[in-house]
This record gives sequence, structure tokens and C-alpha cells, in this order.
Amino acid sequence: MNDKIKEMIEEIETMKKKLGEEIVKEEKHVNYETHNGYIEFEKDIFDRQKQNMMHLWDWFRETPLLQLLSAPVVYAMIIPAVMLDLMLFVYHNVVSRVFKIKFGKRSDYVVFDRQYLGYLNVIEKLNCVYCAYFNGVMQYASSIAGRTELYFCPIKHAKKIAYKHEYYNAFLPYGDGDAYQKKLKELRKEEEI
Repeated sequence: MNDKIKEMIEEIETMKKKLGEEIVKEEKHVNYETHNGYIEFEKDIFDRQKQNMMHLWDWFRETPLLQLLSAPVVYAMIIPAVMLDLMLFVYHNVVSRVFKIKFGKRSDYVVFDRQYLGYLNVIEKLNCVYCAYFNGVMQYASSIAGRTELYFCPIKHAKKIAYKHEYYNAFLPYGDGDAYQKKLKELRKEEEI
């Protein structure tokens, strides 16, 4: 990867960090604290949240019947998600030891914190827990797959792809076979896989 591309990637990462800081500033009006992984709101804020909660009867009445009937299909995906999660655990523990690949922590991807929101009823909280788990496992899987691909086959695709994981920009150009082996070794050292 040439210096100009590296510089542009660093600029993008700096801008992402600044964007994150601005989003945090924007959300400062909601006061909460984190204590040992638990989220605590000030009592008056939590009480106001409770006032905005849709009660179960209203929630069921407003939810279209077809959506309610499709819930088993949606929630059935928990089975392959749990199986994937278990396989990722095994894969992570074996591959990280054998190939010395540093994978991210699962807890950085699978985050449960929406159940502390007072404006969600029990069904909405259940939905949030399900989505946090399912999407977190998928993002964790993507990170593990991306890190694995960085180790074994860090070559960009010739065709445009819809999703680029966080390691894709470090990949080697498609079709540049002259120095592939040398660049592969350098990349593995540089990226501290």
C-alpha cells in the first residue's frame, strides 16, 4: 500500500473519530452513568422515560397481525445464531493459538444495554436483546472472517463488493502477483495479525 493511500486511510479514521465525538456531544442531553456494566439514569429521567412507554395492550393492538404471526420465523434465527456463536468460540480459540491471529473480543460486538431503557415495554426489550445478540454475533463473525482473510488471502476483489470489512483496505491489489509473497509477509508483520 502506497503512502498516499495510507495517509488517506489515516484521515478517514481521524474523521470517524471526530464524527464519534460529535455524536457523543449531540447525545449529551441524555444523562446516564455506567457502573460495572449496568446503565443508570437519574430518577427523573427514568421516570420521564416510563411515561413514554407503550403499554402491552396498546402495543399488541397497534402491531399488524401479519407481523405478530411472522414472529416465530424471526425468532427462529436464534438457533443458527447460537450455533454460529459456539462455532466462533471454538474457531477463535483454535485458530488464534495455531496461527497467532489476534481476534477482537466478542464483548466488543455483542453488547446488551437497551434493556435499561424505561420507555421500552417488555416485548420491545426482548426484541432489543434479540437484535443486539444476533447483530453482535454477525458483526463478530465478520470481524473474525476479515481477520482470517487478512492472514490467508489479503487480495482485493476485481469486482466491486457490497460490504468491506474493517481490514479490507489493507489488502493487496488484485492481479499484482510480482511481489505477492514478499508483500504478504510484510503485511502480516505490519498489521500485527
